[in-house]
Amino acid sequence: MNRHTIITAIAIAAIVILIAHSGLSIVGAQQLEYRWDNPGEFNFFAMLNEGKVEFCNAMPFWTTFQKFEISVFYQSDHMGSYIIKPLTMSPYSSTVQEGTFASDERSEAQHIFMTFDFMFNGGNIRLDPNQFIITITTDTPILGIIPHSSTSQMSGFDFDKMMNSEDLSCD
Repeated sequence: MNRHTIITAIAIAAIVILIAHSGLSIVGAQQLEYRWDNPGEFNFFAMLNEGKVEFCNAMPFWTTFQKFEISVFYQSDHMGSYIIKPLTMSPYSSTVQEGTFASDERSEAQHIFMTFDFMFNGGNIRLDPNQFIITITTDTPILGIIPHSSTSQMSGFDFDKMMNSEDLSCD
């Protein structure tokens, strides 16, 4: 075999491996399970003041994401975002990652989060829970340069139940 054939074969193999890893990371990020670091102790006010999220990669391959963002909206107003920076997870493993909360209206977010925490723990309904929306965006760029993100949306109540979950596949 001549050396040009060998170099071409190695280059093709490298490209295939990189594309496969990017594709598997997209699939893995969409299947990622997560909850608050202390099961049963999640509340929105704690998320506003930082905190940690436990991620579970239940897939048989490594999963990588560049950014995991939880955006909170009330009456279509953006209250802020909880952001977790890049993470790579081994197959069938869990890890805890710290995030930061950023908001332009921090005092308003505090008031609304405390009200919803009270409501979701059995208190009186003071605000319309149907207008409390959470979007979760996971950025997993293809080959590290082509932007790709997956977004899901749920009610604040459903998000609260999910973050307080006792069980993940990795437990």
